[in-house]
Amino acid sequence: MNYDEITALVHNTKTIIFDEKMAHTVTVKGAADYVTKVDVAVQEYMREKLGQLSPGIRLLSEEQENKDLDPAESFWILDPIDGTTNLIHDYHMSAVSLAHYENKQIRFGIVYNPFTEETFHAVRGKGAYLNGAPIQVSHREELDTCIIAFGSSPYEKDKASMLFPIFQKIFMKTADFRRSASAALDLCYVAAGRVDGFLEYNLKPWDYSAGSLIVEEAGGRITDWTNHPLPYLQNASVLTATPEIYEKLRTFL
Repeated sequence: MNYDEITALVHNTKTIIFDEKMAHTVTVKGAADYVTKVDVAVQEYMREKLGQLSPGIRLLSEEQENKDLDPAESFWILDPIDGTTNLIHDYHMSAVSLAHYENKQIRFGIVYNPFTEETFHAVRGKGAYLNGAPIQVSHREELDTCIIAFGSSPYEKDKASMLFPIFQKIFMKTADFRRSASAALDLCYVAAGRVDGFLEYNLKPWDYSAGSLIVEEAGGRITDWTNHPLPYLQNASVLTATPEIYEKLRTFL
């Protein structure tokens, strides 16, 4: 697999993402859940180009129906725009997230924010990188010095009464919280040492698959909330952190 060619495809989506008319053509899928013409256009562009480069690999993507997912198959796992609400609001925290799933693990992951021109990527066993430079987690050890990113699960606001007490307990023991509204970018920020941990309830495979490998290759720990490996083809509540604070964070869940 030539991942350089795949990276070039992801970078080519910038023109689509920067089309303001498409970005502001919005369909409401559910509570705080939106899709724009950009999401659909990026997905269809990647479907066509990935199909040409790797015709034997299925596409698992947000803006389509995903059925009969056999873990023994290979998949491209795509979030055409992670952070659609941010895109609509011109918040500049939106990313294309793409992972290659094979042999029941993620082999390659890339997360690209065209607004900042930051590309995070990893190939299994070869480290994690930001714009070609190696990155690693912060390795901070004391919770009170750590910044934690979190996702508020805006599509499931009925879970707020369960989730926000958890967030409050973590907040009281750490330096501060951050919320970008892009799980893919939050995972990459853990990998780059910008934040020290991240948690979010009930993420979709395309939200976390690429970022999970980037975190692992940067030296971080990542599991679901019950300390089990991530399933990749199913939803999961995700916890990631530096190895030094992972267990401390998990005690709050």
